[in-house]
Amino acid sequence: MKVYGFPISPFVRKVHVVAAEKGIPVELAMSNPAAPAEEFLAASPFRKIPALVDGDFTCADSTAIVTYLDALQPDPPMVPGTPQQKARAIWFEEFADTILVAAGGKVLFNRFVAPKLMGKPGDEAAAEQGLKELEPVLAYLESQCGDGWLAGGDFSVGDVAVAAVLRSLGYVGLEPDPATHPRTAAWYARVTARPSWQHFAAIEDKIVGRALA
Repeated sequence: MKVYGFPISPFVRKVHVVAAEKGIPVELAMSNPAAPAEEFLAASPFRKIPALVDGDFTCADSTAIVTYLDALQPDPPMVPGTPQQKARAIWFEEFADTILVAAGGKVLFNRFVAPKLMGKPGDEAAAEQGLKELEPVLAYLESQCGDGWLAGGDFSVGDVAVAAVLRSLGYVGLEPDPATHPRTAAWYARVTARPSWQHFAAIEDKIVGRALA
């Protein structure tokens, strides 16, 4: 089973952490959507990453891939618990993928991806706008973090998705700060201590380190 993408993408990271939680072996296939491999294009004709290839089956989009992995190996479930907890797990995945990314991505792209990986200047005004947009988003997340997991029950895809975005924001110094967001920082530390997270973080650190060398 291959997952195409680059590890600083929170969507790629989400899929790999979920696969590791479930004990499903997954190969990271590096992909540049600007110069796509034929196999990647067959799996993701609109060049969305990540894209999955599992034998004859292909699909793109992290939510679709996580749904597939959850069906392949139901234990542990990524959307566990009561109806309310299941709904909250999906909400936090959506929150991460569309709200947190929308704001934070402006900072990440313009202060890290463009200048460090693409060799071109970023748009600092866009980065500053992203920082402003992040303030209420991070304040909301702080209000939702407690002693347990985000959905209120077991560890879920909501935890993985939100933490995956925060890890990407770490490339621009925006991982949770215990001084300003102590509840978020404590929750994030619990996520990043999980073996599934540590497994992919080690792979990511090696690949990104080579890209920046």
